Amino acid sequence: MMPSSAKLKDIKPEPVAYSDVALRNNAAVVEYCRTSMAALSGSTAGILGLTGLYGFAFYVFAVVILWMMFMIKAGPTWHKYYISRQSLLTNGFFGALFTYVLFWTFIYGMVHVY
Repeated sequence: MMPSSAKLKDIKPEPVAYSDVALRNNAAVVEYCRTSMAALSGSTAGILGLTGLYGFAFYVFAVVILWMMFMIKAGPTWHKYYISRQSLLTNGFFGALFTYVLFWTFIYGMVHVY
């Protein structure tokens, strides 16, 4: 008879299987939220009149807040929905930055220049 501690050492963790369709759907939802956040926060930065590094710092702040909202929504079982938390934070960062800058400069020009 084997001691129970030896049995536990021999047990290998089961591999985690992800549904490709579910991962793509989650990625599409995250991308939609990120684009919407970029447009909204860019408009907010333009209305507030942020310029230079303050505007880019506001974008980083908005990205981190959105990431935290995803983590709160997913809860402690985030690994059921996303492969890694870091990729959720960094994927699409620069793509959404272009949307942010577009709305930021457009709204800034409309409110503070004209």
